[in-house]
Amino acid sequence: MGEQNVKVLDEVNKGTTMGMDAISFILNKVKDNKFEEVLNVEYGKYKKIADRVDEIYSEYSFDKPQETNAMNKMMTWYGINMKTINDQSNSKISELLMQGTNMGIIEGRRLLNNNPSVDSKVKQILNDFVVMQEDSIETLKKYL
Repeated sequence: MGEQNVKVLDEVNKGTTMGMDAISFILNKVKDNKFEEVLNVEYGKYKKIADRVDEIYSEYSFDKPQETNAMNKMMTWYGINMKTINDQSNSKISELLMQGTNMGIIEGRRLLNNNPSVDSKVKQILNDFVVMQEDSIETLKKYL
């Protein structure tokens, strides 16, 4: 059971790290102040979830929560730069962020469905993470 909790928390933390990295990498391409503000708010939501993982992680493990590795960060940065080389519109940026967010939602829902016996605190963080991403999709749709 403890291993399951750590696994779920690690996956949530990797997802939040990936979300924050993607927003950080793409912010310098955003020319619209309102959209930039929206992305900063989204970044803050990811950060809050990551902070919640950090707060309870020590209850399940002596280690630190896993983050995305340097290769994944590099691939995210490279992918964003290649896909926005000719199009840095709000629509394109929103599309890219939505694609990554959808992957996070799928993984989060899979974790919820396949780990029914995780502690309630862990399940709540995971559920909040998925709901936050689903809300982010609705926010980003406005910029397509």
